[in-house]
Amino acid sequence: MTVETIASSDIDLFTDEVLADPYPYFAKLREQAAVVRLEKNGVWALTRYDEIRDALANWEVFSSNSLAFNDAMNEALQGTSLTTDPPEHTALRAALTENLTPRALRGMKADIDAKADAMVARLVEQGSFDAIDDLARALPLQVVADLIGVQDDIRAKILGWGEAAFNVLGPMNQRTIDSFPIAGEMFEWSLQVKASDLAEGSMGRAIFDAGERGDIPRESCGHIIHQYVAAGMDSTIAAIGNAIHQLATHPDQFDLIREDPSLIPSAFNEVLRYESPVHAFARLVKQDVVVAGQLIPAGDRIAVLYGSGNRDHRHYEDPDTFDVRRNPIDHLSFGYGVHGCAGQGLARLEAFGVIAALARRVKRIHVGEGERHMNNMMMALGKLPVLEVERA
Repeated sequence: MTVETIASSDIDLFTDEVLADPYPYFAKLREQAAVVRLEKNGVWALTRYDEIRDALANWEVFSSNSLAFNDAMNEALQGTSLTTDPPEHTALRAALTENLTPRALRGMKADIDAKADAMVARLVEQGSFDAIDDLARALPLQVVADLIGVQDDIRAKILGWGEAAFNVLGPMNQRTIDSFPIAGEMFEWSLQVKASDLAEGSMGRAIFDAGERGDIPRESCGHIIHQYVAAGMDSTIAAIGNAIHQLATHPDQFDLIREDPSLIPSAFNEVLRYESPVHAFARLVKQDVVVAGQLIPAGDRIAVLYGSGNRDHRHYEDPDTFDVRRNPIDHLSFGYGVHGCAGQGLARLEAFGVIAALARRVKRIHVGEGERHMNNMMMALGKLPVLEVERA
């Protein structure tokens, strides 16, 4: 079989124009084909729901060995659970998720709910605030920093480190280049951090305990701590910010939640479907494979367009409408298969806490113009001014 490009495009996924509002571009690519060659990025884009989900499930062919869109980061991430496939991935993943099991999360719920409610109560009393800095960033920073067990000097750096860690997964554009020194600082810290640097009883300490027991290689402990810091907050920050934005701009949907709080899990699933926090991740094709009639040669990379799949009308009816009753439990935003988001349960707890607190205390959220936060990999707001809240 010869390689024949069925569809190609000159869209660059990582320009400011695309990152500011990717959905028109996703729609164009999706209608072209399920697989589109992106000439400027040098990858094959998977644009439709079924093809994306199938690829995520098939790690033998679509390997996470090449998660980033540049070779330097793919090399730097070797040995982490992010870029390791089974069987090596299994033990690393188990160590990463040991303290994120459903049982462990149930033990965290009351504390996270209390933190979220206290923040919302203070901000409602204040009247106006920035929903991103004062809530969407503030809660995950407090929660994750406590769970990892980092001390004050490191807490001050975590937000910048997390942002840089996602930026450097993009192609070698200016955002990537500017972020390498910051991401490098985090990487150096994670390689040098010791168990004694982290609070007793924390997730961070538990990783070192696993290394001492021989459950994972000792040299992997720093890599896993790196993942906690690098990936533990930014997607949650994006999701919470997007949730506040959608509930403010769809007051009828917010009313449904206020009237029936049991809709909160469904509403958050719809937020994740409607506004995927992750723009794209790469995968390395390990063997020649035909997807939707297109041959993708071994050694090439694909771009997994999560947000495009989540807006695919072939899978979701009326996908451009935000509907909190939809409950799209099969959305793609947390990935799928062995590399599905390890921290998704924690992200849900944090988001549920914020939405529930808002639903209890607020009738209407009046917001100004949101400002997109430009990051190669994350679809997030950088600013969202809350001009006024009407108390419930």
